[in-house]
Amino acid sequence: MILGQAGIVHADERLVRMAMPAELVETGLPKYLLPRFSLKTQVRVTVVAPGDEAEILIGSVGRPVFHGIGQTWHLELVATDHAGAQKFSDWITSEVGQRAVVGYVVDGAQLFELPQEAAPQEVVASYEGDAALGAVRAEEMCGRCHVVDAAKRMNSIGSTPSFFALRSLTDWEDRFQTFYVLNPHPAFTQIKDVTPPFPVDRPSPIVPVVMTLDDMDAILAFVAALAPADLGAPLQHQ
Repeated sequence: MILGQAGIVHADERLVRMAMPAELVETGLPKYLLPRFSLKTQVRVTVVAPGDEAEILIGSVGRPVFHGIGQTWHLELVATDHAGAQKFSDWITSEVGQRAVVGYVVDGAQLFELPQEAAPQEVVASYEGDAALGAVRAEEMCGRCHVVDAAKRMNSIGSTPSFFALRSLTDWEDRFQTFYVLNPHPAFTQIKDVTPPFPVDRPSPIVPVVMTLDDMDAILAFVAALAPADLGAPLQHQ
């Protein structure tokens, strides 16, 4: 264990406590942001109430990171020697983290924007995964429900969208990066070092899909290279 700033004991650098007011929690922003951060870093963030021990504080003191529900929210890094907390600070203030903040929409409305001095820049996405491996993993892990290969259209469930149709959506990257929190996937999907084990009284109803972060990176690279389906008029989805 390491005794850090403000007397906080860091038992695990991959576990971070972040304190924020209830009104910010109630917007749903933490549930939207934190899986995206954990996916790439394998650092899990737990939201606690103001006044509880925490490595990160979200409030009115520190670096301004976003604006919404009537005020500008700041990040204060309490435990400056905590590697996981530093990773979150770096991520939320990066171009990728900023895109995630402004991308949070509720009932068609954008709830948060960036502070004037932190206007986002256009980001060109790059994919570091092995696309060839991604093709294999997608067929193994996703092919029982989705069409991932145009030559195997009869092997999937007809009511689920193909990878080609999903690739045509403007938010396809976000959907693939966070698919494991979108229904029905949480009931049967496990991402190593990211998702918690299935509850003992609620096991997976089917043979579970178990993958690593490397598998997800490979599948994302594979999907990025797919030709989007021509759906004609804009696809209406919820």
